Amino acid sequence: MGSSARSARPPAVAGTFYPADGAALAGLVEAGFRDPVRGPGGLPGHRRDGPRRLRAIVVPHAGLVFSGAIAACAYRKVAEEPPFPTVLILGVDHHGKGGFALSRRPWATPLGTTEVDEALVDRLDRAPLAVDEAAHGLEHSIEVQLPFLEYVEPKPRMVALQVTMASLRELRTVGERVAEAIRGRDVLLVASTDLSHYVPPEVAAAEDRFALDAILRGDPAGLYEVVARRQITMCGIAPTTVLLAALAGEPSSARLLKYGHSGEVAPMAQVVGYGALTFERTDPGRPPVK
Repeated sequence: MGSSARSARPPAVAGTFYPADGAALAGLVEAGFRDPVRGPGGLPGHRRDGPRRLRAIVVPHAGLVFSGAIAACAYRKVAEEPPFPTVLILGVDHHGKGGFALSRRPWATPLGTTEVDEALVDRLDRAPLAVDEAAHGLEHSIEVQLPFLEYVEPKPRMVALQVTMASLRELRTVGERVAEAIRGRDVLLVASTDLSHYVPPEVAAAEDRFALDAILRGDPAGLYEVVARRQITMCGIAPTTVLLAALAGEPSSARLLKYGHSGEVAPMAQVVGYGALTFERTDPGRPPVK
């Protein structure tokens, strides 16, 4: 059964993490792009040619009022690239469903429906990865990326992979599976994560720097170790570790575009940290043929 024949996964957090009305949601996404302080300061342009440079992004997934402008910094870079035919989004297991869960369903938001790349799901669907639609039912970390993806990409296809917390060895194995599945394919990798949770802003900034430095080094073991040792409350340590493991050995360089926290939006003593990062190829070329 093709993805178009399957019923779409309905949005779980429309009306809470972002508006349930399509026009209001598009306006909030655009506000994130236009934000001159926390965001890129302007809507994406329309030029979509040139070499393929971007390989992956790391972006937050809080309510768009709080993290949308930070995420927009990375999606602005996506919009400057030739369109990606497929986006593989690595999400968090916030609800404790367990496992490394794929989805074969299209995903709906108030902006429309994003189709699934079934061929890539087929390449990923081997133990320890498995299709598990129920695991995605309430999870927001992948869903919150879709309004930005749908805004910047003309006809994207996506693959949702929810990554549960596991040992470093297991996460490396998943990363190797991802690398094998996307080899030779024009796929954008997205790791969805917030950083420190509910700590004073100065503590968030100091502790998040340790995690960000490991990501910028492209060091999955270093990230996993420092988050555990310093007890950094980074919810997406598992998907981010998988992304770094999948990129291991590829010629790419990482860049931190923006760091911020929820207290920049509304006064609060305990904040959540957010970062937008990109990984760019050091040997850019034309997008590979599928």
